[in-house]
Amino acid sequence: MSRLTDFLGGTELFKGMSGLELKAVAELLKRRECPRGTVVFREGERGQELFIVLSGKVGSFVTQSDGTRRRIYEFGPGRFFGEMAIVEGEPRSATCWAEEDTTLLVLEGIDFYRLVFDYPMIGLKLLSSIVRVMVSWLNESSRFLNDLVRWGETARRRAVEDALTGLFNRRFLEETLANRFTSGLGSGRRLALVMLDLDHFREINGSFGPAAGDATIRAAGAAFRQALRDGDVAARLSGDEFAFLLPNTGLDEALAVAERLRKRAETVRLDFRPPAGGPASKVRITASLGVAVAPDHADTPGALIDRSDRALYLAKEGGRNRVAGPKA
Repeated sequence: MSRLTDFLGGTELFKGMSGLELKAVAELLKRRECPRGTVVFREGERGQELFIVLSGKVGSFVTQSDGTRRRIYEFGPGRFFGEMAIVEGEPRSATCWAEEDTTLLVLEGIDFYRLVFDYPMIGLKLLSSIVRVMVSWLNESSRFLNDLVRWGETARRRAVEDALTGLFNRRFLEETLANRFTSGLGSGRRLALVMLDLDHFREINGSFGPAAGDATIRAAGAAFRQALRDGDVAARLSGDEFAFLLPNTGLDEALAVAERLRKRAETVRLDFRPPAGGPASKVRITASLGVAVAPDHADTPGALIDRSDRALYLAKEGGRNRVAGPKA
């Protein structure tokens, strides 16, 4: 009995109780041996027992809406579970099973209420401990949920953002473009698309290495942000290719935005050293841009991309570092 009372006195549930109080509790507890794999109780069952793990380990899981199971908690020696069924009469909120050979101490509902009524101080301490531990678990669950939310937000950003520039990626741009067409472009609404390539970008990579190329892409992305309006969508497609979706924008205004983007590219100045060594070189960039507008020049997302790409080709053919609209 002394070993059991020593064990109980070291648990969160019975901490602070006197030796006599622990002895009174110990006399009401029953041992239950649960070989590995034993189900202690199932989710949704009614029960009137509180369990304390004396040795071993108990896991718990819940069934999700899609029928899959999610493991939610683990109870080692000194931890207790099943308190809501005994206190509130609630159905079991999870399924618990022995993950290894386990010995449980069981406090049945009738004995729990005997403690509450026959030994008011023990009952008060016991209920206070249950509340304290449950608050601790709720705080732990809250931290877990916060971590889960942060993880979800990070995953969401990874799904739609370009890691190098922080701009949106091709997938997001294409989905946004498709949604704009699905929602309709009638009643005079326009949707402009600007395609942009950095001029002679391969020469930077070839002369100064991939790290210099990445630095150039990052600097260009930061510069382009400053030329856009609220509501415009900026994306890096791949390599040195960028695209800008301009809602409710006609051709003249889109050409003006593209010209601002071109001028912003000219403001980028970088210093690089060749991989083999030598003096640093100052590098500046320029950009070529093509513009098209729906529904004036295209009536599908694919057609709008094609028309703006063709306009970009015209800008390159015209000498680069310029903006071109759709050829009539």
